Amino acid sequence: MKTLSQLCRLMKINYILVRYNLDEIILATTWFSSFRFLRYANPWYWLSNKKLTRGQRIRLAIEELGPIFIKAGQVLSTRRDLLPDDIAEELTKLQDQVPPFSGLLAQKIIETSLHQNIKDIFASFDPQALASASIAQVHAVTLMDGRAGVVKVLRPGIKKLIDRDLDLLFTLASFADRYWKQGRRFKPKEIVAEIASTLYDELDLLREGANASQLRRNFQDSSELYIPEIYWHYCRVDVLVMERIEGIPIHNIFAIKEAGINLKKLAERGVEIFFTQVFRDSFFHADMHPGNIFVSTKNLENPQYIAVDFGIVGSLSTQDQRYLAENMLAFFKRDYQRVAELHVSSGWLSPDTRIDQFEGAIRAVCEPIFARPVKEISFGHLLLRLFQTARRFNINIQPQLILLQKTLLNIEGVGAQIYPDLDIWTIAGPYLERWLKKQVGPRAFLRKVRNNLPYWSEKLPEIPELVYGVLNEFRHKQESDRFMLEQSIRDSTIQKKARARRSMLGLSGGFLLSALIVMSQLAMLNSVVYLLGGLGIVAFIIAECIF
Repeated sequence: MKTLSQLCRLMKINYILVRYNLDEIILATTWFSSFRFLRYANPWYWLSNKKLTRGQRIRLAIEELGPIFIKAGQVLSTRRDLLPDDIAEELTKLQDQVPPFSGLLAQKIIETSLHQNIKDIFASFDPQALASASIAQVHAVTLMDGRAGVVKVLRPGIKKLIDRDLDLLFTLASFADRYWKQGRRFKPKEIVAEIASTLYDELDLLREGANASQLRRNFQDSSELYIPEIYWHYCRVDVLVMERIEGIPIHNIFAIKEAGINLKKLAERGVEIFFTQVFRDSFFHADMHPGNIFVSTKNLENPQYIAVDFGIVGSLSTQDQRYLAENMLAFFKRDYQRVAELHVSSGWLSPDTRIDQFEGAIRAVCEPIFARPVKEISFGHLLLRLFQTARRFNINIQPQLILLQKTLLNIEGVGAQIYPDLDIWTIAGPYLERWLKKQVGPRAFLRKVRNNLPYWSEKLPEIPELVYGVLNEFRHKQESDRFMLEQSIRDSTIQKKARARRSMLGLSGGFLLSALIVMSQLAMLNSVVYLLGGLGIVAFIIAECIF
């Protein structure tokens, strides 16, 4: 039954691919090169709009394939280090405009999860969805204490749909990896695994709530970013209830201007929020596309952002933060040798990599970018080019840096729409220099000592015993080594003496045996000869057995 279902799904996928002439991409591969003539038998080859680019056709096909493929395409759009630019650019345009499911069905899911009637849970529940996406949809509610909120409900049967399509994607990726040599450089299995990880994370709304709580704690009482409160009492794996926010969608530039909001300040704050999340908190909202960002109208001269949808977040290690900050500053100063050295010292490049070759490759990428006016230089595209260049030198860029690059592109895109003259370098440069200064020097050393002091004080009583144990083990090892050496010398001396004794006794035995042969000729001495010969043989055997 499962095989039949997958076969039907595959037939539908093939039908959609053929409709958008994507079969020519498959037939262009070496494996199917002998069958390229078949594309002329496709009626849509002659009827379709020839003005559509391959990226546009791929995007339209994904939108028709349904919500899971839309989400997969959105995740795939972040892998610009693997995809051609024209395809990646189109995938970023995928709109998650999915028709909502029944409000009554959403109500039933909530009641099943919370084991209560909807009237006992909320003072009011609006069956008309506020927003609908591929994974879940949102309804307006009012809590019993009068607070306004929203409830996010997973789509019914979404897990089964994801399992079905991901299973099919893994199968197709395996075939591509095995039979399509050119496709191997795109690492299809790794891409599908990354899509699967992201999708399954988004299926757990408790995880999303935890992400929101962490971000809210990081920006508590902040005038820059507001994160709605999570109402944990009502939250389950498939149901998430949070505070309802009010603001202007960031993509509605006309409404923002009409409200009289300071556009320059708003654009600059977006950049500041990004760098604060990355370098101060090492925890950033990684899905900050225009649909998830709103602007508060409470303070027009000091505008505040409001973020929603926390299913995808990113985190950087201290090493990643240092790598990113120093590279950005080195790029800003056009110190390409420093950039190359940082890649080697951080372990991203093999120690035997030629610095001059990597430096030359980076210079070839960056000089055309720096030829533009400063306000036109994009941090996000700079990172993108860096990752693409680095991959030529066998560097595996970590997923968290890809998420960061995607988020930075979103922030820059929004900032450019709000305030086209935004100069991100004037904001980022000083911020990065201040952050790096905090990581080195006496103050940084004292801060690290202070942070680790409780742990050290806890382990301090154990130090004398640990030191005694190490020294005792070292002493025993020395005594053992000395005993083994003496034993080895003693054994060597004994072996030498044994060999000497064996030689002497052997000679004695041989002499007695020789005497036996000579003296046996004398009849009168036969008895004596036999006696001496026997003694010689016995002596020889004893010598061989004992020594």
